Amino acid sequence: MCGIVGLHLRDPALYPRLGSLLTDMLDQLCDRGPDSAGMAVYGDPVWSPPGESTVSLLDATVPAPELAAALDAELGITVTAIDLAPTTVLHAPVDADTLLAAARRIDPAARVIGFGEELTVVKGIGNPTELAHRFGLPAASGWQGVAHTRMATESAVTAAGSHPFSVGPDQCLVHNGSFANHMSVKHELERAGVVFDSENDTEVGALFVAGQLADGVDLEKALLLLNERFDGFYTLLVANRESFAVLRDPIACKPAVVAETPRWVAMASEYRALANLPGVEDARIFEPEPEEVYVWHRQ
Repeated sequence: MCGIVGLHLRDPALYPRLGSLLTDMLDQLCDRGPDSAGMAVYGDPVWSPPGESTVSLLDATVPAPELAAALDAELGITVTAIDLAPTTVLHAPVDADTLLAAARRIDPAARVIGFGEELTVVKGIGNPTELAHRFGLPAASGWQGVAHTRMATESAVTAAGSHPFSVGPDQCLVHNGSFANHMSVKHELERAGVVFDSENDTEVGALFVAGQLADGVDLEKALLLLNERFDGFYTLLVANRESFAVLRDPIACKPAVVAETPRWVAMASEYRALANLPGVEDARIFEPEPEEVYVWHRQ
C-alpha cells in the first residue's frame, strides 16, 4: 500500500521545524507501510553543511570512524562520518563526485543511496516513526523533505528496497504503486549501460527520470516522458534542489492530496498526514489530476 509525504517550505521561518513537521506527517501513515522507511532532507546544516557535499551510504562495511579516517587520508581534507545505522552519512568540503568516488574506493560493498550538495538520505527496516526518531529526523532543519513508509510488493523487505530512490545529484523519487512494465524498461536502460542496485521497480523509474535530467530535460518534461513510457498504477513525488513535483497515473488509481499555502506546499497519500501543518485550515487543498505534472520551484 505504501505512504508518501513531502513538504516544500517557502517561508524560511519554518526551516528549523522541517524535521519535526515531516516526522509527524510520516507518523500518520505508518499503517500504510510498516515494513521499512526512508527520509530525504534538503539543507540540514548538520547532515549537509553549507559549502560541503554529502554522500549517504547504506550497509557500510567499514565503521564510521574508520571510514572518516580513511577518507581524510585519501582526500587530504577533514571528512565527517555520521553513524545512523544502517545508514552512514558523509560530508566534506569537496565536490560530491570526488567524495562519492573516494567512498566507493574505500568501501566498495556499501550501497550509495544519496549524494549531492544539499541532500541527505537515510533508510532502515522497521516502524517508520521509530526509525525517524532513531535517526534524529525531528531535530533536522532545512527547506524541503520527503519520506516514505513501505509495504513491500515488488521486492524483498530490505533497507535497500525502501524509498526514496536517489540516483542523481540532489534528486530523489518516492512511489506508491507499481510499474507493470518496469522489467522491459530496465532491460532497455541496461543495454544503454545503466547499472541497477536493486530489484525494485521504483529504481527503474528513478533512473529513467535521472537519465532525462542528465540529458538536459526539465523535471516536468521528464515526468511526462515517464508517464508515456511506464504502465501501471502509481503516484510519484519527485524532488531535486530546485523543485518538488507530483504525478499520478492515467486513471489516478493511487491516492494523493496536496495542500498549498503561501508558507509551504505539502503532499501526502492521505489528508490525515497534512492535518497538523501550521495554517492548514486556510490551505488550498486538492487531489492531483491524472497524468498532470504539478511542479513547485524553490523561491
